[in-house]
Amino acid sequence: MLYELRIYDCCPGRLPALLDRFNTITLGIWERHGIKQAGFWTTVIGENNHQLIYMLQWESLADRETKWNAFASDPEWLEKRAATEAEKPIVANVSSQIIAPTSFSSVE
Repeated sequence: MLYELRIYDCCPGRLPALLDRFNTITLGIWERHGIKQAGFWTTVIGENNHQLIYMLQWESLADRETKWNAFASDPEWLEKRAATEAEKPIVANVSSQIIAPTSFSSVE
């Protein structure tokens, strides 16, 4: 099992819009494509409270490539993402890391 750690740095004041988009749009499209989330977090105390941090769960790199590419080119996603950013951009930067649990991790 592999995990993908993704961190979205939001444009000032746009974290609520990003959270709403995930809750009302993105998660449903992910479900249709078989993308499994392993958790979402926001910063309560720390350097940046304009971030959304989340993890995705993948069977393999090939699994990620197939499912993520299908999601990224999904016409509904493209249309709804554009609509949510029509007023102004939501995300300033995205970072992503593919990580694997260690032999002593509580997560497999």
